[in-house]
Amino acid sequence: MPSERRCFLRRESRDLHHLICSSLCLRVSEVDVVKIGVLAIQGDFDAHRRRLEQLGAEVVLVKTPQQLDAVDALVIPGGESTTFLKFLEKGGFLDKLREFVRAKPAFGTCAGAILLASQVQDPPQTSLGALDISVRRNAYGRQVDSFIGEGETQLPGGPLEMVFIRAPKIERVGPNVEVLAREKNDPVLVRQGKIMAATFHPELSDDTRVHAEFLRLVRNGRAK
Repeated sequence: MPSERRCFLRRESRDLHHLICSSLCLRVSEVDVVKIGVLAIQGDFDAHRRRLEQLGAEVVLVKTPQQLDAVDALVIPGGESTTFLKFLEKGGFLDKLREFVRAKPAFGTCAGAILLASQVQDPPQTSLGALDISVRRNAYGRQVDSFIGEGETQLPGGPLEMVFIRAPKIERVGPNVEVLAREKNDPVLVRQGKIMAATFHPELSDDTRVHAEFLRLVRNGRAK
């Protein structure tokens, strides 16, 4: 075979290989991109948005129940849980949210963890009942008692920084609930199936592992 022909075939083969690899990478990228809703009613929802986008997710700030239909998973940020409930009880938002957390992944931080719990104390209040835990509101004290600590975690990478602001305390975990991190002896990061909850604020730390773990959970669920 003439050398010019061999060079042409090698070049054509390289170009075809590059085209196939580019196409496969594009498809993998499209599959890996998940659309995460962040409930944007109160709390530092924008900090969650920035963290999730930093980790490669597409983020929708959810302000209406209809927007839940367009996302793969939901983050419920901190704030004041009774204020959350007053807003959500209007226009069928709370019922829509209950349906969502039964079907898709959700991650609640602080007040979001309270909303996801099956039982709320001090005082008792309505919740979504998506996670078999009992929580006591404001158990770590008032705003002036807020603190930054470190706790042991099952997530790779050593101790986890934890920002506590008027945080609830998890006082009971059900048999199917996995404790992913503790502050002293208290569970502060838990998971049950496709639902995660943290009593602290991982969005206020430079440590990205908690949000990364939630995205891993979401992606694994999509792959099934």
